[in-house]
Amino acid sequence: MVQIPNPPVPAATAPTRPVPRGAVPTRSVPPPRAPTGAAPANPLPAGTVPTSADVARLAGVSRATVSYVLNNADAVRISEPTRRRVRDAARELGYVPHAAARSLRAGHSRMVLMPAPAFPVGPVYSQFINDLQVALGRLDYTVVQYGTVGVHDDEAARSWAELRPVAVLVPGSGLGPRGVAVLKRSGARAVVTLGPETVEGAHALLMDHDVVGHRAGTHLFDQGRRSIGVVVPREPGLEAFSAPRLAGVRAALRGTGATVTELPLAHDEGAATRLAARWRDLGLDAVFTYNDEYAMLLMRALQDAGVRVPEETAVVGADNLMLGRLLRPRLTTVHLDLPSGTELAALVDRAVRDPAAAPEAHEVLGASVIRRESG
Repeated sequence: MVQIPNPPVPAATAPTRPVPRGAVPTRSVPPPRAPTGAAPANPLPAGTVPTSADVARLAGVSRATVSYVLNNADAVRISEPTRRRVRDAARELGYVPHAAARSLRAGHSRMVLMPAPAFPVGPVYSQFINDLQVALGRLDYTVVQYGTVGVHDDEAARSWAELRPVAVLVPGSGLGPRGVAVLKRSGARAVVTLGPETVEGAHALLMDHDVVGHRAGTHLFDQGRRSIGVVVPREPGLEAFSAPRLAGVRAALRGTGATVTELPLAHDEGAATRLAARWRDLGLDAVFTYNDEYAMLLMRALQDAGVRVPEETAVVGADNLMLGRLLRPRLTTVHLDLPSGTELAALVDRAVRDPAAAPEAHEVLGASVIRRESG
């Protein structure tokens, strides 16, 4: 156990000199106090960049103790009062640990790189990513989201590698074994993909969205619906989700005698109105709308066209957004079961600590129907 030295004892006060005859006695005047709520005066000269040695002197501890406290090291037991003294000193001096120096000492950075997805991000995915960032932060990782406009697949891996991250979390598909190898040669100790399939050399969180469509198709068939439409968004980047959801509906209804009709649709009020205008000609008695946002768009258009929901057409969305509960009729939806940010952060941390371990693969996307009034 590292011993924490005590604060230095203040030097003894110098003896008072006699005042010469005829001189006017003077007394020292303390510096004015800072106004209440004002930031404390920095004891370093203006323009001086504070170091860990300055923090150690002000807190009355060793530089090693400063490093342990500010790097959240849990291998050494340090009392809470000492930790508080070090943090207060760092705050007073405006000291921030140098990430590059810390990386040199550790042999790797604490940066987790998350390339920006090449598809439109909805509320469910955004919340998932936010939870993950918070969980990684608690483990003392710094999460950086990185955009690679115009660069794709293994070519993008070279751009990511230039930042020397300790781990990379890659959403969607596209990264291949060559890209994983580039990242690992640059010092990445963990590469994790979030998509429908595994990639050689990388850990995989498998998110195959056919389960979402399968749940929706099975539910509608069980409700007696036999002519089912499936909305396929026209927006670029959503094919990785819409194609497996459509395939999941078809798989659920295969051999049942029910029909599946693909319905390309832009997320646009005019497009929804045009589709609703020919709805009865299509002969559909149910629709799986890809997600709740498309469900709200199409259901409003159907109601405006006089199509009764759910009497004539059942409507099922996905994502279980709160807005779906505010619609009338309330929206039946497929709830997505995603891993918690804490679980994924633990996987990243485990991989960083043991980069030689065999890659893990986990099926992490579950789905269940929440039945309400729309179908």
